Amino acid sequence: MIKRAFDILMSGLLILVLSPLLILVIVILAFTGEREIFYAQKRIGRYGQPFQILKFATMLKNSSVLPGGDITGANDPRVLPFGRILRKTKINELPQLFNVLIGDMSVIGYRPLTPRVASLFPQEYWEALSDERPGLSGIGSIVFRDEERLLAFGNGSEKTYSDLIVPHKMALELWYRQHQSFGTDFALLLLTVLVVTFPQMSAENWFSDLPAPPRHLLALRAAAPSR
Repeated sequence: MIKRAFDILMSGLLILVLSPLLILVIVILAFTGEREIFYAQKRIGRYGQPFQILKFATMLKNSSVLPGGDITGANDPRVLPFGRILRKTKINELPQLFNVLIGDMSVIGYRPLTPRVASLFPQEYWEALSDERPGLSGIGSIVFRDEERLLAFGNGSEKTYSDLIVPHKMALELWYRQHQSFGTDFALLLLTVLVVTFPQMSAENWFSDLPAPPRHLLALRAAAPSR
């Protein structure tokens, strides 16, 4: 109940504070690209129930049936010019505050995935998180904020995702499940703001007991060129 009250209060406050920015983005999208403002996509939520996640439109309308499917890499040709700015700054995620307000999501939690991408995670992972709401941000989203860069450099987006990203992201989200508290959620919310402003900031400096990334993932990060 405390977490839900925090979600309602925080999402309502952020919608109010950020309303000038939201209105500006709506106006720009209405007159640029394909003139699509919002993009709704099916994601898997609490208790395995699907819901429609809301984002600002950043890609071509038919992007889901083009090469790449549900996984977006860096420099993906399906992303529109203004969409690149929205994705780089994470502004495209802000409409999800309405998902939080109505109860589909929490401010902090695991990242909600499309059914196809969710199927890459083992069943025991979803059983462990069954009663959790997915989050606008969270430890997995923070640590893998460079996910598009890794996918672009890796040998095939889905293979890179399933072989390298899934195991560590799963360990991170299970860590959050074990350490969930109001204090942890508030720290992750603050850290989300900081890593957007200072991309080189490391989550490991905030939480010393985070699961260590496997060596092959560290090697990929070191080899992948900066965006």
